[in-house]
Amino acid sequence: MASLTIAQALQRAPLLHAVSESPRLDIELILCHLLQKNRTWLYTWPDHLLADESLRQFETCLARRETGEPIAHIIGEREFWSLPLLVNNSTLIPRPDTEVVVEQVLASFAEDAPTQVRRCLDLGTGTGAIALALANEKKHWQVLAVDRSADAVALARTNVARLRLPNVQVLCSDWFSAIPAQTFDVIVSNPPYIDPQDPHLEQGDVRFEPRSALVAGNAGLADIEAILEQAPAYLAVGGWLLIEHGYDQGRAVRNLFCASGLVQVSTRRDYAGNERVTFGQWA
Repeated sequence: MASLTIAQALQRAPLLHAVSESPRLDIELILCHLLQKNRTWLYTWPDHLLADESLRQFETCLARRETGEPIAHIIGEREFWSLPLLVNNSTLIPRPDTEVVVEQVLASFAEDAPTQVRRCLDLGTGTGAIALALANEKKHWQVLAVDRSADAVALARTNVARLRLPNVQVLCSDWFSAIPAQTFDVIVSNPPYIDPQDPHLEQGDVRFEPRSALVAGNAGLADIEAILEQAPAYLAVGGWLLIEHGYDQGRAVRNLFCASGLVQVSTRRDYAGNERVTFGQWA
């Protein structure tokens, strides 16, 4: 096998133009993962030769990326809220826009004292991204994260252990089904919200993610409706419910929130300017 330097490996970026909006970054991330180095190191040592095993692994990873497989699945990790989360094909890959959920929760409790204890529920936690971000920011909060997928629960528990956040508990539950009667100061969810007929399901990373975590009936609103039907019974007086949804579902979700008796209903936009997170308070 011919030798390859770091600089030569980075020159392979054009091979990924058809499947990636950031081909050079993809190769940087693959190299950082294989060599256990940071991106600065790659550019400090451009003439470093890849060892035979590293070269074989690089070629394998590159071939996988050329098929469109998400870079997060290839390296097994994605950063969310500056936390390194393990990922696999049992769950959604955490997206930057979901950080808007975390931002809004923190804004809703901005007046709390630093040691204020709050109870938080994360429905459909997946990797544990939202729950872990909130638990890391609010060490005094008690966070319960649930998912109906046993594989997702196992992954989230692994991320909890890796990040050493003892204020997070992860349970297997289909929405509220296995949660004992109790109330929470805030309930968050990034549920399935894509219409099963949406053509975007055949494009990009979502082709490699579980459909069960992506699609919902009734034009993508079925799971949101299910959450809103039960959430008021689990919200403390003054508690907040926040749900991520599709870019074109803001009005429909606001109507559902109001019909459920929530007040101060509003929607925050994501980093691209799309309506993304609707929230309301139980009064």
